[in-house]
Amino acid sequence: MLMELTTTFHALKEWAVAVNALENGQTIMLLRKGGIHEQGGRFSVAHEQVLLYPTYEHQQSFLLKAEYADLVYPVTSGWHPETIRIGSWAEITDILPVADESIVSELLPFHIWNEYFISDRLKWKARQPLYILLLRTYKLPQVQYIPYLPEYGGCKSWIDLDQQVQLEGSEPVLSDAVYSQMVENIRGIIGDRLYAVSL
Repeated sequence: MLMELTTTFHALKEWAVAVNALENGQTIMLLRKGGIHEQGGRFSVAHEQVLLYPTYEHQQSFLLKAEYADLVYPVTSGWHPETIRIGSWAEITDILPVADESIVSELLPFHIWNEYFISDRLKWKARQPLYILLLRTYKLPQVQYIPYLPEYGGCKSWIDLDQQVQLEGSEPVLSDAVYSQMVENIRGIIGDRLYAVSL
């Protein structure tokens, strides 16, 4: 059940092209294995309600479906915008660990990445599952632009911003019925074939 948050400073870093797809209702799914600097080298969800923080440095067009690949502009290593656009936040409603490539392949219609990305992610840290995150995205009533700070950099999924962002007045990108149906479809594909994660 979603708590009535009015502000937050917790953020999830994700490719800008993926954040854009979430904000436009083109997907509700992210795929994660964990960043280099994740605690213990494993992916975990730090907060269930997070601002969506777009990143640019590691976006690779060859890992995306054709319709999304053209939206990626290459940037040099270490580049970041002087101000970060924060236009949305999300509730992570489902965290589904899977390790079976056939299951992940069946989920191809539901996300923005291509088959090469799926294969690459499953092979990297092969003993760890791929985490499928389902996100209910909300658009902020007004886009916020926050100054970039060095502590926001690095290969980590979760950051805390230096300032709170107001969430009041946010509107869900997808209706309750549409979002619930998409979650049901995705869970129907995975079924009871979830990877058992030891804590």
